[in-house]
Amino acid sequence: MSSAAGDAAGFVLAGGQSSRMGAEKALVLLRDRPLIAYALQILRNAGLDASIAGARSAELAQFAPIVADITPDRGPLGGICAALAATSAPYAVFLSVDTPLIPVALVTHMLAHAQQTGAAVTLASVNGFAQTFPAVVDSRALPALETALHSADRGCYAAFRGAAQALSAPLAVLSAEELPIAHPAGLAPELWFSNINAPADLARIELLV
Repeated sequence: MSSAAGDAAGFVLAGGQSSRMGAEKALVLLRDRPLIAYALQILRNAGLDASIAGARSAELAQFAPIVADITPDRGPLGGICAALAATSAPYAVFLSVDTPLIPVALVTHMLAHAQQTGAAVTLASVNGFAQTFPAVVDSRALPALETALHSADRGCYAAFRGAAQALSAPLAVLSAEELPIAHPAGLAPELWFSNINAPADLARIELLV
């Protein structure tokens, strides 16, 4: 494990209801491997100890430790808050369970940038649009994120922006197209963040892996 990764913990957010998929999304198979295995492998290949935040299925415990969602059914922000409350690491890296094409190099670059700049939250963008995940979050952001969780607007980006303001630290958004990294399969950055919400998405991404 690199020294940079040693200061961070990795979490896969897997607490969604998977309503459009019609089955537990984390356990859906992509080329004979469940999506949760792809997400965990990305974090582990980045040198991070990986856990699962907000798991709905007890079956997921066979893949990694589970951090129970303290406030169920409040979206990914609930899983983020539960994970930050459960870790002593200065930084936490969050990855959605449904984005198997994220390159490991993106995670390691974002984490190194966060540690070097002191950003409260570090995100990536593609085509000028900020992507909510992966996200590198300073653990000191927890109180502000909990405040957002209990507000009317529990959107992650708004919560990240509020946490950055509370810490008087940047909300960094790195342009994926401008980063000195490449996808191991040669995929363009606009494909890295492709997510799987429905069976049609699964079929489309099977052509890319």
